[in-house]
Amino acid sequence: MRRLIFITTVPVTLSAFLLPFARHFRTQGIQIDAMAQGISTSSECVEAFDRVWEVKWSRNPLAPRNFLQAPRVVREVVEREAYGLVHVHTPVAALVTRYALRGLRNRGRLKVVYTAHGFHFYQGGNVVKNAIFLGLEKLAGYWTDYLIVINREDERAAKRYRIVPPNRVRYMPGIGIDLSKYSPRKVQEAEVERVRAELGLKSNQPLFLIIAEFTTDKRHRDAVLAFACTSHPTAHLAFVGTGAQIAKIKTLVQKLGITDRVHFLGFRHDIPALIRASITTVMPSIREGLPRSVMESLSLEVPVIGTDIRGTRDLLQGGCGLLVPVGDVAALTRAMTWILDHPEEARNMGKLGRQQMAAYDLRHIIAQHEALYAEAMEKDHHTFS
Repeated sequence: MRRLIFITTVPVTLSAFLLPFARHFRTQGIQIDAMAQGISTSSECVEAFDRVWEVKWSRNPLAPRNFLQAPRVVREVVEREAYGLVHVHTPVAALVTRYALRGLRNRGRLKVVYTAHGFHFYQGGNVVKNAIFLGLEKLAGYWTDYLIVINREDERAAKRYRIVPPNRVRYMPGIGIDLSKYSPRKVQEAEVERVRAELGLKSNQPLFLIIAEFTTDKRHRDAVLAFACTSHPTAHLAFVGTGAQIAKIKTLVQKLGITDRVHFLGFRHDIPALIRASITTVMPSIREGLPRSVMESLSLEVPVIGTDIRGTRDLLQGGCGLLVPVGDVAALTRAMTWILDHPEEARNMGKLGRQQMAAYDLRHIIAQHEALYAEAMEKDHHTFS
């Protein structure tokens, strides 16, 4: 039996994105394990993987402890369990793991695949930070067999800077979305009405929705300022998520006098119903890899207003949403107003989005991983799986 291990910084990455891969490969007779900090407390991960392993590291990629204890733990587990393939996700886990396994890899003991969920260097980013993170990626590229990128900007960057040899760069459109789950037909009208009733919305009151952690990179402030400038007093805005910046955003909402039309919903389990209850979702971020909430919205036939950045740009090409410059509150206001004034055209955008999501179907992405793993192990597809 071949053995594969996924390694991420924290278990939420595994539970949010990678459980379908674990379930699929286990049905193919492959032992698939996982490693992350705090993974033993995640019941979903414990159930989905054959074995789980704990490792301690910091989410700060430059923290000294990442290169003291963690590399030894990673190396000992991988060597003892004789994994043939290691697939790493998220920046800290990817950097530390590849550093830890460089010796084993050089001896031909295993293959290492890295999925970059959005490089920490990007167009428009801070010059100094871009240089640091590009340097780290180029260094770790020496310890990488295959690099998976999930948007076209990162694909061009990986090849331009030769992070790994170009023939070992693989573009895949994200980690996939289950179109059978995120489907308008799966969301009952009663669920939509329940959500709208919870928010106190009447039938003629449109809702904007933002699904994002409250961090400075997500630029919730821009959305609040733009929303306050729209000339539709019946419209409402709802935020799903938590984070360090939420208090500042609540204060801004109060200062603008729109508390009666803005809702902070925290963490939710009914995302599909919330999306279907909205006229559009909004993603005003400065940096993304391939935003999951945009994929979910388009899959549910709800258009998106997003900033013209990597990932979001890929998803909204072809007219299934509106792109605005990062930080341009006036442009964001115009986009929100256009959606309000053109409901029929907005609905058509959403339907187009559903069609475009076919390329991101989870089944296709799993098949691409199967093919890559087979290539990495120098076996044909059927032998590996």
